[in-house]
Amino acid sequence: RLDFENTPKSEVLATQTATFENLLPQHDAVLFSDYGKGGLGHVIDMISRARSLGKPILVDPKGSDYARYKNASVITPNRAEMEQVIGKWSDEADLRTKAHNLREQLNLEGVLLTRSEEGMTLFDAEGHVHVSAQAREVFDVTGAGDTVIATMASLVGAGMTLREAVPLANRAGGIVVGKFG
Repeated sequence: RLDFENTPKSEVLATQTATFENLLPQHDAVLFSDYGKGGLGHVIDMISRARSLGKPILVDPKGSDYARYKNASVITPNRAEMEQVIGKWSDEADLRTKAHNLREQLNLEGVLLTRSEEGMTLFDAEGHVHVSAQAREVFDVTGAGDTVIATMASLVGAGMTLREAVPLANRAGGIVVGKFG
């Protein structure tokens, strides 16, 4: 048993990796939500292990170095996070080019860009698909991104394609923003 308060972070992360490895075969999809606090210090290895078992891997990324998410199935950055990695885009064509380049560099099946009131756009090997936001009053955006990626993970884990899952995840995110808290 580790005393987490007095244990070096590397040992705590190694324990998490072992737990992850034991639980991995029992699950249909893997979701990583990176909060930029160091908790995903072994994410490269964890993605590799999940990939070797054929699990879909969804990542809510943080920071400007997305190389650690290489070989995941899909990443779900918001506009600000995407801009931090690929730079500003001048128009939709420029965004498509940059998003596809990122997808190819990282060997991802897709990049799902969440765009708040503009909906979301999936960039994949087939091109791109955009889903407009549901027209509704927004009360609170807290948790919308978490809802989108959790819905995507559930649907993809159940066998849907990314393209099939996007409209439902968009709708789930739209429901969340219509509720306070």
